[in-house]
Amino acid sequence: MAKDKKMVTAITSMDEDFAQWYTDICKKAELVEYTSVKGCMVIRPYGYAIWENIQRILDGMFKATGHENVCMPMFIPESLLEKEKDHVEGFAPEVAWVTHGGNDKLEERLCVRPTSETLFCEHYANIVHSYRDLPKLYNQWVSVVRWEKTTRPFLRSREFLWQEGHTIHATAEEAIEETERMLQVYKTFCEESLAMPVITGRKTESDKFAGAVATYAIEALMHDGKALQAGTSHYFGDGFAKAFDIEYTDKDNKRVFPHQTSWGVTTRLIGAVIMTHGDNNGLVLPPAVAPIQTVIVPVAQHKEGVLEKASELRDRLAAAGLRVKLDDSENSPGWKFAEYEMKGVPVRVEIGPRDIEDNQCVIVTRHDSEKTVVSLDKLEEAVQEALKRVHDGMYAKALENQQKRTYECTSIDEIKDTLAKNGDGFIMAMWCGDEACEDSVKEQTGVGSRCIPTLQKNLSDKCVCCGKPAKHMVCWGNAY
Repeated sequence: MAKDKKMVTAITSMDEDFAQWYTDICKKAELVEYTSVKGCMVIRPYGYAIWENIQRILDGMFKATGHENVCMPMFIPESLLEKEKDHVEGFAPEVAWVTHGGNDKLEERLCVRPTSETLFCEHYANIVHSYRDLPKLYNQWVSVVRWEKTTRPFLRSREFLWQEGHTIHATAEEAIEETERMLQVYKTFCEESLAMPVITGRKTESDKFAGAVATYAIEALMHDGKALQAGTSHYFGDGFAKAFDIEYTDKDNKRVFPHQTSWGVTTRLIGAVIMTHGDNNGLVLPPAVAPIQTVIVPVAQHKEGVLEKASELRDRLAAAGLRVKLDDSENSPGWKFAEYEMKGVPVRVEIGPRDIEDNQCVIVTRHDSEKTVVSLDKLEEAVQEALKRVHDGMYAKALENQQKRTYECTSIDEIKDTLAKNGDGFIMAMWCGDEACEDSVKEQTGVGSRCIPTLQKNLSDKCVCCGKPAKHMVCWGNAY
């Protein structure tokens, strides 16, 4: 048991050092490993399995809303990238460039894809000619490169995995509807699959995506009170279409510009899951994306019949459609308990000689360590119910943290006092819409605007900064 105890205490307490706690979990739960390429990471099998489950669920949701998968090139010619001025300026500091092919210098530099708007626009210009060609509802699952200066596994890395949806529509109304619909898809996914409550809203003008008319986001609150932008959805209007000469003939036989959208989430979602649900014993994974939903740990497995019964239970749960693992290694049960707590497995099933005699087993739920004795005759039903309790319990705990750390303030001094007393969290405060006031709030309090929440509340008639008439309630906070 000394070995078991060492394994658990090897994780730095989140109250002691949250950043180190996060890094410890990423490493000790075998999610990532560092590489010789600074700012890049190896996503290990267990970490990648989480991403595969995220991808599988989201891909199904995308296809259910009529989207098709495509794959664009990794490289973008510099001349193509520069066609949309605001877009290229927004990404210029993070772009990686290819200047040589083999030993030969390229005639034109190639940008390593930081995002694919320009490539989709070039493609649309070639294939969209008539209103009959619209809409195009596309998505791709790829990696992108952004030369981040400060990196952290999953949250910010120089190469990361994501999906990026790109759609093109005949009218602004259709494109705006698509933008809002995909934001809701992300919200539903986060809440129903990741057990993670989020706030939806529109970004301020200063914080929107380069080249967008409007950017919408989902914002999640982590254990430590910092915000994390978990996904974005952008309405581009016809700006990209004009820059890339994308025109089509409408029903009145007129040449007009279409309207576009883009939306995406990344492997950052894995970081969000860690920091929303994890504890000092390791990961706590939502059942929907857990690589192993149930682990079976045989107790006194050297005794006759124990491994055979454990194998039978594994086969039954697998037949019921669960992702299940039987750990029949020679490690002690205590080591196994600590190992699968570390890896965040939602449900553990314990079976030993006495359990077999009594036709029962013990079910332990990861999020609250609650033990339940159940009849083997009802194993499948009991585990399914336990998985639902895990999801619901995780969501309720995360929502309680979000609500407990959401504060309503009506003055700069109140924001300062709230942060000094309680630490980070979501600060809800009114804003006049002036960018100078947005900047001033950040300078005076340290918290920046996260979004203008979809669900508005009139906390005051006055801007929290200048005292002039307020236009919006804004969610402010420190962020990853």
